[in-house]
Amino acid sequence: MADLKYYDVILKPVVTEKSMNIMAEKKYTFLVHPDATKTQVRDAVERMFEGTKVKQVNTMNIDGKKKRRGMSVGRTAKTKKAIVTLTAESREIEIFQGL
Repeated sequence: MADLKYYDVILKPVVTEKSMNIMAEKKYTFLVHPDATKTQVRDAVERMFEGTKVKQVNTMNIDGKKKRRGMSVGRTAKTKKAIVTLTAESREIEIFQGL
């Protein structure tokens, strides 16, 4: 288990059409540190965003894509994505409000 502080866990929000559609169900998508666990993601969201209460966290590991430049082949960096579901009485996350 990684020794991460709560402010190191969440890297940035994911703003796609699909992630914006599921926000109506109080589900928010974030890119998180690859070594972060579900418990660490839950604690980070509850501490960083005042008044939020996390119901469930789903995570997925995304492998890097193969990229070519001439004869040489490489890979982009692998990432980890977390979909955080908030409880019904929880406050919304403000960073998504103006989008």
